[in-house]
Amino acid sequence: MTQQDAPAATDAPHEAPARSAVIGAVACAVVAGVLVAVQSRINGELGQQLGDGFAAALISFGSGLVILLIALAFWRPGRAGFRRVPAALRDGRLRWWMLFGGAAGAFLVLSQGLTAAVLGVALFSVATVAGQSISGLLVDRTTLVSGGPRHLTVPRVVGAGLAILAVVVSVATQLNGDAPFWMLVLPFLAGLGLGWQQAVNGRVRESAESALTATVGNFAVGTVVLLIAFVVHAVAVGWPQSLPSEPWLYLGGAIGCVFIAAAAVLVRITGTLVLSLAMIAGQLVAAIAIDTMLPGHAGSLAVSTVVGTALALAAVVVAGVNWRQFRRAA
Repeated sequence: MTQQDAPAATDAPHEAPARSAVIGAVACAVVAGVLVAVQSRINGELGQQLGDGFAAALISFGSGLVILLIALAFWRPGRAGFRRVPAALRDGRLRWWMLFGGAAGAFLVLSQGLTAAVLGVALFSVATVAGQSISGLLVDRTTLVSGGPRHLTVPRVVGAGLAILAVVVSVATQLNGDAPFWMLVLPFLAGLGLGWQQAVNGRVRESAESALTATVGNFAVGTVVLLIAFVVHAVAVGWPQSLPSEPWLYLGGAIGCVFIAAAAVLVRITGTLVLSLAMIAGQLVAAIAIDTMLPGHAGSLAVSTVVGTALALAAVVVAGVNWRQFRRAA
């Protein structure tokens, strides 16, 4: 990224928010991670029953967009936010490419529809962790995150390393399984895009002064991307023949509305890395619970995945605690 293309954000060090705000934000991020795991199960099952992951992803994102447009009709600050975005583009506070965070979200939902039912929610989730951890660490060092770059401290690096180790442990016993290797690569790439998506959505939310504005834009872009992908895929292999009748299979879009909006609000308080790690913790714990109670197509839950979850939780603690303040309090 050239200096001309860099976002017009301050290079000043990030001012640490209040401890209570960080604790509350991390707790909310964990809940958002739980919702990611639930959405993965729903979209994976929908894709399996449809026999078409592209259609499942489009249904999920498109239904979320419809919900958000209804909310936008009743929420004036959200509509006002769209009038602020062009001004932010003109004065350089936003760059045009920051409006396309929804493409990364679309890729995540597509990978859910294509792989989650086969891998299982737990294995799918840990495959995204490595990408989230790497992108979170890198994005936090740039001016992309609103509030300025975060320092590259030892706890943050160790936390990211623990999260990556969690992935290695979780998938070590699964590499010789029935799932093809590309099914592990796809959610990893989706996780890699999540850190960037969270950062740019946070910048749009800040410029628009509305999380709803940022979320609607995110879903609009993602829906267009998925619609194009679905049409191309359908022309090549054929159109879905019927839709499943279970209502819960169509809740993925509504769940996505919640955690995308939450991430857009929380990223300024936590930073991209801690937000990603907190979401990872909630995602993995929920994934284990889902695969234990509802094993689905993936079979039984591996012990290595449980160990990987414990390592991911340790990563959240290491990266998220302000150790300097902790030592002062002690």
